[in-house]
Amino acid sequence: MANLIFLISLLVLLQAIISAAVWLSDANATFYGDIDGGGTMQGACGYGDLFKQGYGLETTALSTALFNNGYACGACFEIVCRNQTNWSYCKKGVGPIRVTATNFCPPNYGEGTGHWCNPPYKHFDLSMKMFTTIAEYRAGIVPIYYRRIPCHKQGGVKFELKGNPYWFMVLVYNVGNAGNVSGVRIKGSNTGWLTMSKNWGQNWDIGGNFIGQSLSFMVTTSDGKTLEFDQVVPSNWQFGLSYEGKHNF
Repeated sequence: MANLIFLISLLVLLQAIISAAVWLSDANATFYGDIDGGGTMQGACGYGDLFKQGYGLETTALSTALFNNGYACGACFEIVCRNQTNWSYCKKGVGPIRVTATNFCPPNYGEGTGHWCNPPYKHFDLSMKMFTTIAEYRAGIVPIYYRRIPCHKQGGVKFELKGNPYWFMVLVYNVGNAGNVSGVRIKGSNTGWLTMSKNWGQNWDIGGNFIGQSLSFMVTTSDGKTLEFDQVVPSNWQFGLSYEGKHNF
């Protein structure tokens, strides 16, 4: 029985490795903002200043088919410009770029062009810096290969605190490995573990007054892994500040 369980576990692991290596080709890419990152500072994931938070210009907005109502925020992807048979605006000799999902590319149901982010299209709206790394600016839009990859982050998971004395919200960012968070629980020094609700993007909220309590968080990522950050926030915490955990996924 032990050998059978080991074999099944090995097969599951191998399947995960094979799946992670598969390049998909059912998507296109455009760009937004300018070459210095204008237009990429804020977004539907709630990350705020992408440079201060470590995401920089290596970012992308996702269409509805990929965004998953904000649950995809923080996920990392490799993208390669895909050559066409008769023409191509892909830059030669360029390897894959790596980007993090930090924004939403909203659908456009009006007349004219620019419907790439409408369902059911899978689309990446890259920062201009990332788009022009793999393709000519004049292309505007290019077909791509893409795949999910682990996120590599420096330091621990970070928690930015928001809200008021009666309502508490936390932005979870700098998450490694899977990158995107699927669940958050909070524990004050005077409470047990409480489940938080996803508000928008990667902002999670709960009613109640946590002022004066040290705070712990339990974070679950999309691959089912859970880490506990015990007393990561001291009792003298303040709204608007970020606190860093001692470990990462």
